[in-house]
Amino acid sequence: MAKVQIVTDSAAQFTPAEIAEYGIKVVPLSVQIDGVIYQDGVTISAEDFLDKMQKSDHLPQTSQPSIGAFKEIYDQCFEEDPEARVLSLHLSSGLSGTVNAAAQANALTKADVFAFDTLSADRAEAFVVLAAARAAAEGQDFDQVLKVAEAARDQTHIYLSFRSLDNMVAGGRLSKTQGLIGNLLNIKVGAEVDDEGKVDVLVKGRGLKTIKAFNEDVIEKMKAFTTMKSIGVTYTGVTDEAEALAERLNTIWPDLDILVSVATPIISTHTGMGALAILFEAE
Repeated sequence: MAKVQIVTDSAAQFTPAEIAEYGIKVVPLSVQIDGVIYQDGVTISAEDFLDKMQKSDHLPQTSQPSIGAFKEIYDQCFEEDPEARVLSLHLSSGLSGTVNAAAQANALTKADVFAFDTLSADRAEAFVVLAAARAAAEGQDFDQVLKVAEAARDQTHIYLSFRSLDNMVAGGRLSKTQGLIGNLLNIKVGAEVDDEGKVDVLVKGRGLKTIKAFNEDVIEKMKAFTTMKSIGVTYTGVTDEAEALAERLNTIWPDLDILVSVATPIISTHTGMGALAILFEAE
């Protein structure tokens, strides 16, 4: 039975132990701030990215890995095991062209690669990757690992709230007029990543009570699932609130190890500072 090798990108949020345990290969996205290009997770951390983003006069730009970067990783996979198949799981196509670049690189390498759209990002993307990695580590064949990834994708959810509309305006998701009025009126936003992997605004309201009510509604949605498999909390600049939210979630699901982490640059660029996300896998 041919081994299944797992590849992903740096938009997924892992612990170092998870990467090491499953031998996951990570292709970094690029981020550009004030004319300087960094490799996400290699030459800049999520924390440093946030610091630079706050000081920058312009919205940072994120870009997908090059086809050449994917080819290099796939060639490495082939050298390690020519018989292995590669499942390359990536950031939502609704947010980036990363998965398309991965698919194009397949034609340039000897490795047998299948590019998979997780329709997700950050810790939720990692839930899908980890599910596939565990199945591969158990010795399941490619078709079985792919089915596990598909099931995990269907069971993964992202809900996020943010306080400033500046990044949404700069990114073209809101007009300047909408952003100006929203900021003047202290408008806060609650959103989800929908079934197409795109950010969909669900709630708009004045003041932090909007975010609090939104998160309470998300928790009620979570309680409706029979089995809660994994939970993550990511944030930008609201450490205390993120930790308090994780503590609240842990009182409800005490057996889960909830990862609290600074959002990856792809999420930070869209939301700006003050973002708070609940990401979970459930059935």
